[in-house]
Amino acid sequence: MELKRVHQILDNKEKCDIYYNERPVWIQELSSHVAKVGFIDNFEEKDVYIEDLYEKDLFNK
Repeated sequence: MELKRVHQILDNKEKCDIYYNERPVWIQELSSHVAKVGFIDNFEEKDVYIEDLYEKDLFNK
């Protein structure tokens, strides 16, 4: 995911399906090119590179 897109999501508070390693996450914080994410399927948190985040393409399942 690009840094510009991460800022759009955080600034607009829009609901987006964001994934890291096939697991749904939400972005809690952003620091340079690293995001702190929380996993929706449990209480785990992790710092990840924003390049490793992606939005699921709902039309190509």
